[in-house]
Amino acid sequence: MSTRSRVEARQRRHRRVRGKVSGTPQRPRLSVFRSLRHIYAQVVDDTRGHTLVAASTLERGLRDRANRANKTEAARLVGMALAQRAQERAISQVVFDRGGYKYHGRVKALAEAARQAGLSF
Repeated sequence: MSTRSRVEARQRRHRRVRGKVSGTPQRPRLSVFRSLRHIYAQVVDDTRGHTLVAASTLERGLRDRANRANKTEAARLVGMALAQRAQERAISQVVFDRGGYKYHGRVKALAEAARQAGLSF
């Protein structure tokens, strides 16, 4: 399978899931994107189209620790940071949007770390 068709297949899966999964002010959507090197997560209120909280391995605070860790451990750090920021904004419940990726590896590590840090989904 070529890289292009793999990316297109993921985007098709993501669009299909987004037809059913939507974030509200009471329960926003936790969206995940992973590239080959980095992972990004954000909590989005889809009714207003606003990102409420975000975290990624590119941020200054996480970059140093993420560079020393493997990619799965870096995803855990992002999940914990995102959950802490969400709780500071009084967000405790979210809808998980895995972005068309399998719930496996880095995506699973981010989700479980966010749950351990206090988010429920």
